[in-house]
Amino acid sequence: MFDKSSFEEMKKEIESLLEGRKDKLEPICQYLYDHVPYYNWVGFYLVDGSKKLRLGPYVGEPTVHTTISFGQGICGQAAQTKHNFVIQDVTKETNYLSCSPDVKSEIVIPMMKNGKVIGELDIDSHYLSPFDEKDEAFLEWICKILTSE
Repeated sequence: MFDKSSFEEMKKEIESLLEGRKDKLEPICQYLYDHVPYYNWVGFYLVDGSKKLRLGPYVGEPTVHTTISFGQGICGQAAQTKHNFVIQDVTKETNYLSCSPDVKSEIVIPMMKNGKVIGELDIDSHYLSPFDEKDEAFLEWICKILTSE
């Protein structure tokens, strides 16, 4: 089983990985996908200026959801409300956009700049209830370092 206390060590590795890089989103996706066994799809959606999210870099199975309107699905709800969404069982959600029958849970963390959502980090898992406050805090930290420049 994955030891979530390793998130602290992973923060140091991520800081090192991103140092001096202009392209930060793709390396983050690959790192998270490679290092957290229940992160089975890792990607970013970026706001395009018209209240829509457009799929950015990701690692995992291809998705048909390349454009999502604010309010649509879990990602759209997170963008609209500016709140994290931690969904432990996607089958219990009425507004869930299914990417794969293998997905059992999802966590979405909005990326904020000057009070506005500029994108979000979206992670799908093939396991029920894998996410907790440690995942949420770790992923919030990642979104903060990505938007702090």
